[in-house]
Parts: sequence; C-alpha cells; structure tokens
Amino acid sequence: MLTNPIEIDLALRTLIKAHEDKLQLRKDDSAGLEAAGTIPTMQGKQKVDGHYFASVIPKPKDCRLYFFPIYTDVAAFTDLDPVLKKCLKGKSCFHIKKMDASLEASISDMIDKGIAIYQEKGII
Repeated sequence: MLTNPIEIDLALRTLIKAHEDKLQLRKDDSAGLEAAGTIPTMQGKQKVDGHYFASVIPKPKDCRLYFFPIYTDVAAFTDLDPVLKKCLKGKSCFHIKKMDASLEASISDMIDKGIAIYQEKGII
C-alpha cells in the first residue's frame, strides 16, 4: 500500500509513461507530468499539437490525476471501480491518497480505455 504522495506520483507517472509510444510528454518535472496526443487536432476552437490526455500533479497530502477522457467521454467510464470513483473530485480529477495493487490496476485499466477511445477518434 502506497501512502506517500511521492511514491503515488511515481506510480501514476509510470502508468501514463507505459503509453509513451502513443503520447507526447509536454511536461515531466518535479511539478508534474502532462501527456497529450501526438496528432495535431482541434481542441475546442483552438488547433493544438496534440489533444490533452492526462496530468499527474503531486501535492503535499495526495497526488492528483487529471484524466481528460473521463470528461470528454463520460458514458464510457460509468463502470469505474467504486474505490477509484471515491477518489474522483469534480469531473476529471482524482485525488489519490492511498494506492494499493487493486487501485493501481483500476487506474491502469482506465488509462488503457482512454487510450483506446482517443485512438478510435483519431486524436492520438
């Protein structure tokens, strides 16, 4: 069981970086990690070099996972693991204070699903 925000941060970064072949890392430093697609696309009214996918932001008491596919495709994520769903604050931000193997697997599955959805849409 991970309870240290630094360890949780590292674990979340690892889950996202497992998809580096499909994502570009716009930022990866002590302040956080930001991942986006690699295909130029429209995001709202603005053309971007890759559609925003997710961010990991370490905080003193927890680690935040901002996961954009859950915002853009709400219906696809209605079956979230109840433990993961409890971490969801707002529409797309997860506050992770403790992470065990089960929660890590749920987050990994969610990220995989987000990758698949964005690939189907042709935005990553």
